[in-house]
Amino acid sequence: MDKFETLTGLVAPLDRANVDTDAIIPKQYLKSIKRTGFGRPCLTTGAISIRVNRVWITVSAVINPDFVLNQTRYQGAQILLARDNFGCGSSREHAPWALVDYGFRAIIAPSYADIFYNNSFKNGLLPIVLERDAVDRLFKECATAPGYKLTVDLVAQTVISPVGTTFKFEIDAFRRHCLLNGLDDIGLTLQHVAEIKTYEERRRQRHRGYFPSENLI
Repeated sequence: MDKFETLTGLVAPLDRANVDTDAIIPKQYLKSIKRTGFGRPCLTTGAISIRVNRVWITVSAVINPDFVLNQTRYQGAQILLARDNFGCGSSREHAPWALVDYGFRAIIAPSYADIFYNNSFKNGLLPIVLERDAVDRLFKECATAPGYKLTVDLVAQTVISPVGTTFKFEIDAFRRHCLLNGLDDIGLTLQHVAEIKTYEERRRQRHRGYFPSENLI
């Protein structure tokens, strides 16, 4: 997992509340347990419009030009600005996978669904909680300033706007430590690999001969 210390990135404003995980990555794409390949269909619920031709009774999918991620000014965004209860719905870990694979490193919202919030940290995605008034202000600034960027400083736990306004955010110390050092659950375990090898060798010596399969090693 990549380390997260500071990030100055383009902001994409997703101005809707209760964006669920099926909107982030629809169920038909949950056919792989690899963490790559989910960026393209990320948030396709809003990106694609379904049109029905009632004369010929045909259905076609077309790009929705009004959807934020389809607009040229937001291409390459690394920070997603969202509303309340982001990531609600099912507990699929594919949701943060898709957002990270798309290119997002941080999300700013007033609140998140608990499981999505926890899964984000485990996958190198920083979910920042700011007060609604602060989020409203960021949405307004983003709408009026093409190329709007924010600086996220995890060390100082701040979000800094282009005009220098600083917003402080809180984060659990352990989660902060893991992001700063690029440690997911496997990385945390591997920090103790020497102790694990010592334990396994001691156990093997203590129980040698108890397990027939070990006699073949």
